[in-house]
Parts: sequence; structure tokens; C-alpha cells
Amino acid sequence: MREADETTRQKLADALRAEPATPSELATQLDLTPHSIVRHAEHVSRSVEGTDEQLLVAPPTCRDCGFDDYDDLLNLPSRCPDCKSESIDEPTLTIE
Repeated sequence: MREADETTRQKLADALRAEPATPSELATQLDLTPHSIVRHAEHVSRSVEGTDEQLLVAPPTCRDCGFDDYDDLLNLPSRCPDCKSESIDEPTLTIE
């Protein structure tokens, strides 16, 4: 399949198979927004179900207090629910 023929989700899955990345890094690479990367990643997660692969997500983490117990790991929180800091590291995604 030619690169121009690949869908956005196929490109995202290929990028996640190559190396772990944050939604912002993937957004820059694929010319999308971080929030659209999260939405596409949810679909990619369903696509790899039933195969020998899985979408792995390292949770977002507060840089100030270390909180990482978010209910939704595939999320871009704006502030920490524990200390209310806005200094949050994005989740890291990969397919293995």
C-alpha cells in the first residue's frame, strides 16, 4: 500500500509500532491535534483487539505531586485532581 493511500489510523498504528510517543509528538508527526490523536488511538485500540498486539498506555503524570491514578488513561487532563497543578506529562502510547 502506498503511503498516500494509508488512512490516518493506519499511519498512527504504524507510528506506535515504531516507537512510544505522546499525543503531542504524534500530532506533530501526523499533522493533527493531540485530541484527535487520542480519539484515533481509541479506535486503533479496538482494531488491534483479537490480534497478538495491544495498545499500551503509560498514564498522564503530575510533575508536581506524581499523581498518575487517572480513571481514563487515554486522556489529556488539564490539571491534577490531587494538587490542582497544571503541570501534567501526557500519556505515552505504544503498540506491542
